[in-house]
Amino acid sequence: MPPAEVVLGENRYGKAEVRIVAVSRDGDRHEIKDLNVSIALAGDFDATHLTGANADVLPTDTQKNTVYASAKEHGVGEIEAFGLRLARHFVDSHGPTRRCWVRLEEYGWDRMRVGGEPAPHSFARTGPETRVAEVAAAQEGDELVVSGISGLVVLNSTGSEFHGFHQDRYTTLPETRDRILATEVSARWRHLPGDQPVDQRDWRTSFDETRRHLLEAFADTYSLSLQQTLYAMGERVVRERDEIAEVRLALPNRHHLLVDLAPFGLANENEVFYASDRPYGLIEGTVRRAGVAESALAW
Repeated sequence: MPPAEVVLGENRYGKAEVRIVAVSRDGDRHEIKDLNVSIALAGDFDATHLTGANADVLPTDTQKNTVYASAKEHGVGEIEAFGLRLARHFVDSHGPTRRCWVRLEEYGWDRMRVGGEPAPHSFARTGPETRVAEVAAAQEGDELVVSGISGLVVLNSTGSEFHGFHQDRYTTLPETRDRILATEVSARWRHLPGDQPVDQRDWRTSFDETRRHLLEAFADTYSLSLQQTLYAMGERVVRERDEIAEVRLALPNRHHLLVDLAPFGLANENEVFYASDRPYGLIEGTVRRAGVAESALAW
């Protein structure tokens, strides 16, 4: 048998998880931005893979330094705008880089209150909920902006059923007409290009309103399955927010199992549950605006 022909496939490289905390000092009142930033570059980098020649390679340490310098020179602001500024920098300033992706996580901090008043420079970390963004830019001018959220834990104590499912000889799950429905929302929503310059878009309002619609849809939907709830959440966002092309959701089912109290002579009328963390069902899906195509710059 002749030796197989081998070629280099798609590839990218970059700096992962650059931690940066930026403090805006306006007199005695400070604001903070706490980010985790990852960068990936793709382009004319065959030589370093095939021969070890590094002339076209922008060191990942340089990429890290660019994050810090950009925060100083331009400020951080909203993470979508900050990520696009970085992506544009790399495709505009480094010829071999044809495409750049930037992934950002923003960790929340609440201002403390001291004596009933907001403290000017003291903060407490919020819960596990994290604002995220994924942005991309190409030398041809194409751009992608995806906003999102992770770690948002939600629960309905009633208003959920699960029955009528297929059963085979391995099925032991009982049908239920009243259950706790809980999940940890991971959502990503892709923005339409729009006519407004990126630096002038109100990313904060868009994020806050999209989050509100996700929560309201979860609360308002009488659920016969977590799949139905997923679609209701995505549908409401696409219908209510004109700037959004699609929503991708991943919803792990945080099972709450009714505890058998009969051995203790006690009835359990949907009051006492065991919260099981694994294994769990994982429901994933995309709700897209009709007529809108996939993006070629997806991460």
